Amino acid sequence: MIEVVIDSIRASLMSQHRVIILRERESDRYLPIWIGPYEAEAINIELQQIEVARPLTHDLLKNVITEMGGTILYVVVNDLRNDTFYARIVIQMDSRRLEIDSRPSDAIALAVRARVPIYVDEDVMERAGVNPREEEIESESLESPEAKLEESPFRDLIESLDLDDLGEAGEE
Repeated sequence: MIEVVIDSIRASLMSQHRVIILRERESDRYLPIWIGPYEAEAINIELQQIEVARPLTHDLLKNVITEMGGTILYVVVNDLRNDTFYARIVIQMDSRRLEIDSRPSDAIALAVRARVPIYVDEDVMERAGVNPREEEIESESLESPEAKLEESPFRDLIESLDLDDLGEAGEE
């Protein structure tokens, strides 16, 4: 398992969905997971330490687990099937260790409240993780600077300008 931290939560400009960006603690590899706006807000409220008058759903779940004698140990994003992430909430209850199936957004919202580690299964990170620097290097090695300039919108703009007209306008 790979320990991750919450890097950011970003909003899509095209829909109401949010993406939570998990960053590997020991490297620059990231795991983006799409989540709903309410789950994003629940995570943000805790991260920003905003006081709420009454317990929210994830606060309630944490309180129930604690009152029943359980301890949340950690959460793990443990699977990716058909473009859907799966997670588990790992709870110690007396001598038993329970693993509860969960959506990643709910598991993460609970983890930030319980202040426990968030992990990602190595296979999931291998399949869905992103390393921006590696992609940048790969992209740079595939294209020469001339090829990049050939395809750039800036190049198109330059080529569409009539430089003769520019000279005449400057003389007036």
